[in-house]
Amino acid sequence: MSPTVVVEVVLLSERNGRLCYRDLREPLVDGVHPDDLARRLAGLTLCVPGALLHSTSWRVDQASVVLTYAALPDRDPAVDARPVRVDAMSGGGHPLTPSPHTVDLDAVAAHACRHLAMLATTDDTVEGVVPLLPRLWELLCKLPPSPAGSLAPAGL
Repeated sequence: MSPTVVVEVVLLSERNGRLCYRDLREPLVDGVHPDDLARRLAGLTLCVPGALLHSTSWRVDQASVVLTYAALPDRDPAVDARPVRVDAMSGGGHPLTPSPHTVDLDAVAAHACRHLAMLATTDDTVEGVVPLLPRLWELLCKLPPSPAGSLAPAGL
């Protein structure tokens, strides 16, 4: 029996000068591409100015493989959006066990944001949308860029 694949979308927004997030998850069904499910969950289309969807990580969570996407802008920045704890991290703790036993959602969101901070200066596609959402990207680009979740950003 193969594991269930779950698509998780970390939706990013700006509220009162703070970077915020909320998450949505849904199991992937046969015949649906994970990108398509993530885009639908995020409510993003070509008509949304500055829209960006980026696959940031994957992890095993119980009997599921969770594919995480960062998405912006959050089309419905709900009251339940939480501030991003940019210093949140999860790690395995041993050279031969890189995967942590549990991953805190704050760490997933922080990793996604640090990853986007890196892409803002290294990926032409991402660079192209930065000017379209200046308040949100100003907050993202202040973060130490990071390619991987357990690499400690400088200064934290």
